[in-house]
Amino acid sequence: MTTAFVLAGGANLGAFQVGMLRALVERGTTPDVLIGASVGAFNAGFLAGRGVTATTVNELADVWRPLSAWKLFPPNPIRIIGALTGHRPALVGDHGLRSLLDRHLTFHDVADALIPLRVVATDLLSGNEVGITAGPATEAILASSAIPGLLPPVDWNGRKLVDGGIADNAPISDAIDAAVDRIYVLPCGYPSGDVEPPTTVAETLLHTVALLIHKRLIRDVREYSADAELIVIPPPSPVTVGGRRDHPADHIEMSVS
Repeated sequence: MTTAFVLAGGANLGAFQVGMLRALVERGTTPDVLIGASVGAFNAGFLAGRGVTATTVNELADVWRPLSAWKLFPPNPIRIIGALTGHRPALVGDHGLRSLLDRHLTFHDVADALIPLRVVATDLLSGNEVGITAGPATEAILASSAIPGLLPPVDWNGRKLVDGGIADNAPISDAIDAAVDRIYVLPCGYPSGDVEPPTTVAETLLHTVALLIHKRLIRDVREYSADAELIVIPPPSPVTVGGRRDHPADHIEMSVS
């Protein structure tokens, strides 16, 4: 019986996956394959080089606790103006994220991971999914995490790659292609529990994207349920996208409560 963990994207809600991983490890469930998109690629990459144990999951929690968007993506007025005037490809640089990856990845090439790893990115030109199983690990995860407009695309073998969540936020099909028997999907949540629709432009956009991602997950579970045993780990509910609880440490505690 071979097992894959599919770690979905979800920005700072990726901290939810720490609690999910902890629960799986406590039950003796570990992966033979790790597949990640966007922030899920970072979590998968961290564990792929260390193994999935109670100790390594706790180490991942320690990485998440001090993180904040302001530390990873400090605003630079010159860069922002350059992006708005068409002279730069993104509002912020990837230096903070690159530094985080350089500190915490334990392998240089995706193919050298202790646990087989697949990083999912998106071809910016075609919109097609790009599954990366070999090549520079830092660049691969940067590509998978490159939210268009916010972070610059990554050059990869003549292609421009961006956030894997655009093509497939929870890439179950990649696990099916790996011919595994059991797939655990670790989503980061979707808007639930709200009694009123969003009112601001930002809230509406975030809410809409989250709903589209959730609907795609439901569709994929239906499509692939006959090809492997699928277990979707439920995220905490309610989840308010863009709400007050926006610090990773909060999401870690919510995910294990």
